[in-house]
Amino acid sequence: MAASPSGDELAALGRALLTPTALAELAVFAACLALAWAAVRLWRGPEATRGSIWFGRRIVDGVLFPVLALVLALLARWLLAAWLPLAAFRIIVPVLVSLVAIRVTVRVLRAAFPDSHAMRVVERSLSWAVWIAAVLWVTGVLPFVLQELDELHWKVGSAEVSLRNLLEGLLSAAVVMVLALWVSAALEARLLRGAGADLSLRKIGANLLRAALLFVGLMFALSAAGIDLTALGVLGGALGVGIGFGLQKLAANYVSGFVILAERSVRIGDVVKVDGFEGRITDIKTRYTVIRALSGRESIVPNELLITQRVENASLSDRNLLQQTVVQVAYGSDVEALMPRLQAAVAAVPRVLAEPPAAVRLSAFAADGLELTVFFWIADPENGSANVLSDVNLALLRTLNAAGVEIPFPQRVVRQI
Repeated sequence: MAASPSGDELAALGRALLTPTALAELAVFAACLALAWAAVRLWRGPEATRGSIWFGRRIVDGVLFPVLALVLALLARWLLAAWLPLAAFRIIVPVLVSLVAIRVTVRVLRAAFPDSHAMRVVERSLSWAVWIAAVLWVTGVLPFVLQELDELHWKVGSAEVSLRNLLEGLLSAAVVMVLALWVSAALEARLLRGAGADLSLRKIGANLLRAALLFVGLMFALSAAGIDLTALGVLGGALGVGIGFGLQKLAANYVSGFVILAERSVRIGDVVKVDGFEGRITDIKTRYTVIRALSGRESIVPNELLITQRVENASLSDRNLLQQTVVQVAYGSDVEALMPRLQAAVAAVPRVLAEPPAAVRLSAFAADGLELTVFFWIADPENGSANVLSDVNLALLRTLNAAGVEIPFPQRVVRQI
């Protein structure tokens, strides 16, 4: 039985890798890697930008390192081709191309969808597909596989489509979508960098920018895949009907998200109470809002609730929040002399504001003593109210003990008959 052309090519490659010239190629490739590492290290500086696609957390896990290594390897292969029979570079170049494709896609997807578990599955599937294609490339089987894929074809209307055309269209669409996500992630990071009071407006701008880029990328991807864009008119009508009937809530949440960001009725950092859950808004997505309580629990609230239900916002127009506590003193206590001392003690608590000042009021004549209500203001409700209330109560207790004022409590007499 005659050996296949791919088998002969693979055997020849194996023999070439055992020659002394292959060691020279590996030495040149090691120099290319060292030069790429040094260039990335010099360009990056002592520390990489957090979440950087180009540099990553370390020097070698970003996109720039394999890209530079590939460019240097191609240059080295071109220079060595006139002097040596190449063997190692026939493996090195496909491996670097595969590494660049995987690294770009993974880094972009992680930057665009940092909390998506589905992206992890996409990353693994893509890595397997790219490495399989690299193996087919190195072994020389890839042209035969493409030829077989070209033989599998069918008619779509008046056009004839092969499986190879479909796969190449999907690959082109994937490349276009990754580039669109990369551009949108970079522009979104730049737009949100250094945002302060206008964070909500920048957030809506970032969301609109990503939606626009993804839409344009989708159009190019569909065109690259060979899909007639004139058919999208029928698809758009069907999508409108679907939104009108089955996707009402989803569409309402998306529209509500943009309304919230535009009106700024609630903003990132506000302390709110929605549907009995109180906490600080940590993020506003186009579909939902994340509210984090001081206990660490997070509530994902659909944006429609923030539009249609009552929302208590403790920091909408003024971040100052009024707090109060009640204490009783025994009848006969010199309340008029005691009230200024209690007010001064409360004002000395670190988080209590000097303006508006704390106040002490005689609020009721209770059954066991005189009831005093203490009012005070804080400016950082996101740091909690129970801790500052405890500090105020401790300050009141120390003042009452120092003044020798009795705090009454109910007493019961049990008589045995």
